[in-house]
Amino acid sequence: MFQKNHKAQALSEQRKNTLVDFQKRLGVRFKDLTLLDAAFHHRSYANEAHNHGNNERLEFLGDSVLGLTVVSYLYDYLPDHAEGELAKIKSMVVSELILSEIALRIGLDKCLCLGRGEEHSGGRQKKPILADAMEAVFGAFYLDSGFNNAQELILSLLVPEIHKVIENKGHKDFKTILQEYVQKQYKKCPKYMLVKTTGPDHDHTFWISVDINGTVYGPVAGKSKKLAEQNLAEDVCAKLNLNQG
Repeated sequence: MFQKNHKAQALSEQRKNTLVDFQKRLGVRFKDLTLLDAAFHHRSYANEAHNHGNNERLEFLGDSVLGLTVVSYLYDYLPDHAEGELAKIKSMVVSELILSEIALRIGLDKCLCLGRGEEHSGGRQKKPILADAMEAVFGAFYLDSGFNNAQELILSLLVPEIHKVIENKGHKDFKTILQEYVQKQYKKCPKYMLVKTTGPDHDHTFWISVDINGTVYGPVAGKSKKLAEQNLAEDVCAKLNLNQG
């Protein structure tokens, strides 16, 4: 398994201090710091440092732990909501946008291990990288301390976001905002186009552009086509100074 292979790599004192500081901000304590360290190894770094693995397996695991935790909370907290309503709230709460914002808030960006190219292209601020690493941290803590502790950690970070979404004070649906604007201005809808797909089969990144009355914006990336479209719509709304309040 990844974490066993990673244990062969000794952590420097500087790296240990970085990880200990991150734990304090997160409010948890790992029994195995190398497992936490593994959660921050982006594939670009792993490709350059051939004796390291990457965090994709931990991300895969953490995604499931995160999903089950949020679904369980919503199921208990909202007993009168239908499945479709719960699914919509869940998708917003575990979105790339919210996870990346949490990651920045807790200083996860400072812990990332990136390849030189990714570092120079601003990888520490990229939403997909931050969100993936956040899920990898959840997966690592699940392996280190069990489901109950991982669940407690996830809820401590996400319950406020859940309540914002429920109260309609969370993130707006930028695609809807943009579509309403374009329909009003031009009597037509935005045309979203898939430009390319990158990454391995199990971890695609989708790049989407949008045509608004002959002007093309993008491309912008996301872990799914829907996420890429939302990320793109958010960027376009900012460029057009649309009122999102």
